[in-house]
Amino acid sequence: MPTPRRFVSVPRSLLLLLCLVFVTLAGAPLSVAQTQPQPQTQTQQPQQPDQAAPDSGGPGADSGAIALPKRKEKPEDVPPPAPAEPKIKNPEGMPNYSLRIEVPEVSVDVGVLLEKTHQFVPGLKPGNFRVYEDGVQQNIIGFKRVEAPITALMICEFAANSYTFIYDMRNAAWAFAQQLRPQDYVALMTFDMRTQIVTDFTQDKRQLYEAINSLMIPGFRETNVFDALYEGLDRLDRIEGRKYIILIASGRDTFSKLTLDKILKKVRTTQDVTIFTVSTGGAMRAITEGRGGMMGSMRDMDYLQADNEMKTFASLTGGASFFPRFSAEMPEIFQEINQNIRSKYQLIYHPSNAKQDGTYRKLRVELVDPEGHPLHIQDEKQKPLKYDIIAREGYRAKQQVE
Repeated sequence: MPTPRRFVSVPRSLLLLLCLVFVTLAGAPLSVAQTQPQPQTQTQQPQQPDQAAPDSGGPGADSGAIALPKRKEKPEDVPPPAPAEPKIKNPEGMPNYSLRIEVPEVSVDVGVLLEKTHQFVPGLKPGNFRVYEDGVQQNIIGFKRVEAPITALMICEFAANSYTFIYDMRNAAWAFAQQLRPQDYVALMTFDMRTQIVTDFTQDKRQLYEAINSLMIPGFRETNVFDALYEGLDRLDRIEGRKYIILIASGRDTFSKLTLDKILKKVRTTQDVTIFTVSTGGAMRAITEGRGGMMGSMRDMDYLQADNEMKTFASLTGGASFFPRFSAEMPEIFQEINQNIRSKYQLIYHPSNAKQDGTYRKLRVELVDPEGHPLHIQDEKQKPLKYDIIAREGYRAKQQVE
């Protein structure tokens, strides 16, 4: 009699565990089969680059673009920072102040001309010069010979008084224009009762010649030389550098609004301007001098006063004055002026009186030999030669602005 089958009671949790093991063992061969290499075909994709990790370790690179953080640019050869200056602490309760010191500097142009021939004396050294300011000798810190293009304003008297004066003025202006060089700047201003700019600053000599030739018919009889000179100085004050005024006139002032004292003050206080004066009407004055009774004497006194004023305008600024009698003297006069303007010695010093108080300082220049005695100049035959020292008589110190 067969043995009856008996069912063994198995816990449900054990049955679930056995099913899980069976499924795992059954799926293993299928996974291995899927990892076997496939046969290559003609449309095989290109081989990807090796993605192995580098020898130095770390993650291997992927096939896409690598975004690196932007590195801060650093300038090449950057010098090390300067060491910090030690801070100086002010005493307790004292505020901080900044100190700025301006040292004034004075430049003096000096012309040295032989008295007889008016020839420039070359070859002088710094030790040959002494500069005195208000009687106190100054220490010269700069020295050089100057020869450069010029900036000049011709101020010409053009009034209906006598054709002789106009004739002399035109000859003088023409002689000056012939001495000019291509780099020079020159303007022409005329005056009678009023002033007129005939031509502004130009380097074109033809334009200047045409302006001189246009002076044919004057207007008024008055000769307001003080007003004209004041206006000319005002115009030049707007231009930087060394400037020159060539004043060609009789020198007689008839109707100016300004007085002689005011124009002299203006001349003294104007910086970097040298005035040369050329008198007109010399031939007529030579003929009529001492004639005409009382009226003639008054006229002669007027001309003498005019000559003194023209000399003063020139001497205050380091220029020169000329009183020709004949037109033939004009070329030689302006040749001397041209040489005087271009050939100078420039002396530079820091004034011992450093106050910027706007006061007027008197200047005096001397020439000495190596032993400190007055300099003597001789010609080739060892004959002594007299010379003139041409320099401005003074300057006005700058006014300090607070």
